[in-house]
Amino acid sequence: MAAAKNVAQSPLERSCSLASLDHKLAMAKRCSHEGVVAGAKAAAVASIATAIPTLASARMVPWARANLNPTAQALIVSTVAGMAYFIVADKTVLATARRNSFNRQTSSSASNN
Repeated sequence: MAAAKNVAQSPLERSCSLASLDHKLAMAKRCSHEGVVAGAKAAAVASIATAIPTLASARMVPWARANLNPTAQALIVSTVAGMAYFIVADKTVLATARRNSFNRQTSSSASNN
């Protein structure tokens, strides 16, 4: 076993593994980019969906008018936007990676037959 690790690889084997690594890197970049885009969209929607009731309640509800200054209102909106971004980005990256993993399994099993 230890001798097998020390065997030099042929240039073809090295280039195949480098091509495989390049492919994996490209797939990872695409997955993360999809996550960023989806997260940004979710953050924009969440900001609007949170800002409207927060600002409205800060002007109409007596308790909110007394206790929610502009900093607290901004903190509520930005917290919801940040949470939406990270949750959606994480789910998107995981779903894309899972989909690519299944596609890879089916294509490798088809090529083995």
